[in-house]
Order: sequence, then C-alpha cells, then structure tokens
Amino acid sequence: MTGLLTGYARCSTDMQDLTAQQQILLSLGVPEDRIYLDRGLTGTKRARPGLDQALAAVRAGDTLVVPKLDRLARSVPDAREIGDSLVARGVRLSLGGALYDPADPMGKMFFNILATFAEFGVDLLRMRTREGMAVAKAKGKLKGKQPKLNARQQAHLLKEHATGDYTIAELAELYSVSRATVYRVLERAAPPNPISPVPGATATPPLSPGR
Repeated sequence: MTGLLTGYARCSTDMQDLTAQQQILLSLGVPEDRIYLDRGLTGTKRARPGLDQALAAVRAGDTLVVPKLDRLARSVPDAREIGDSLVARGVRLSLGGALYDPADPMGKMFFNILATFAEFGVDLLRMRTREGMAVAKAKGKLKGKQPKLNARQQAHLLKEHATGDYTIAELAELYSVSRATVYRVLERAAPPNPISPVPGATATPPLSPGR
C-alpha cells in the first residue's frame, strides 16, 4: 500500500468497547493518531462525525482501513456510495487488510455481497421484532402505543440493545414508547450499585428485648 493509512471504527452504543477494533487497525499498520471513531451511532445513520473526519483526512493515494465492512455501512446504497466516492478520489479501501478493487469483477461482487449481508442482518432483526409485536397485538397483549412494556417485550428490547444495532431513539420508535421508557427498562436490568455508608454516620444499635 502506498500513501497514508487512515483507520475508522464504530460501535452502535456508548456501552460497547472499541478496543478490539482499534487493535485490529493498529495491527494493520494504521497510526494511532489517524484512527477516527464513532460511538453510539448505528451504521444506518449517515451522519457520523468520525466517519466524516476520516473521509476528509484521506487524499489520493491514501488507504482508508476499516475492520469490517459492516463497521463502515449497514446498507447497500451507503456502502456503494462510500466505495464509489473513495474510488473517484483515488483512495483505496481496505476491509480488514483486504483491498477492495472496483476494477476487479470478483472483488466488486464480494464487496456487494458483504454490503448485502450487513443490510440483511439489520433488516432481519427489525422483521423479527415487528413479527413479535404483531403476535402480541393479535393476542390482545399490545394495544396501540403502550407507556410500558411487558416482561417478554422488555427482554426482547434488552437483547436488541445488547447487539448494538439500535440507538435509544430507534428502540423507542420500534416499540412505540418514549425514550424515557427505554431508559427505565435498561436501568432496571442494570446490576444495582451498593449503597455507600455516609461518612461519619454510626449504625443504630438494635433495641434490646426489654425496650
């Protein structure tokens, strides 16, 4: 590879760790100061500040390095748009160390297959969620917009949140609840924090049987 290497990594929630992706980029020769990150942003959202900075940093002859294509985009149109714009600028795209060559028919087909699978994963999660909600509604357990979610819906929401493919706003829209409701579900599922004793406080002695 000629030119400079610029890396990009992304996670969909603030709770996820980018360390593994950063280590991959470093192992591929990307300098630490040329790695751009996005936290708490899904690949379906085009407004990603870290990605915009990475794209602005590359010049003709440089290489944009991402650990996997689904970290760059989670939809086929977005992946193609980014790939085509890089090619037009003379910037190479490295997917986990493998260069994407749009002039190679096999390479182009592989790129499109990866983009299709990334988009399929997102669509499949959404379809399963909607199907589950439709079944619940048919059984009378879900009537229009609900201020609260039942135990099964909360468990499903927690699993989807853990995948990192949904933001709080997207989960709220998907379940037709407010973002505050989503936050309450996540807070209830979080392990409780131990209560620290107040400095200087003394424990009240138990009452004796004669009192």
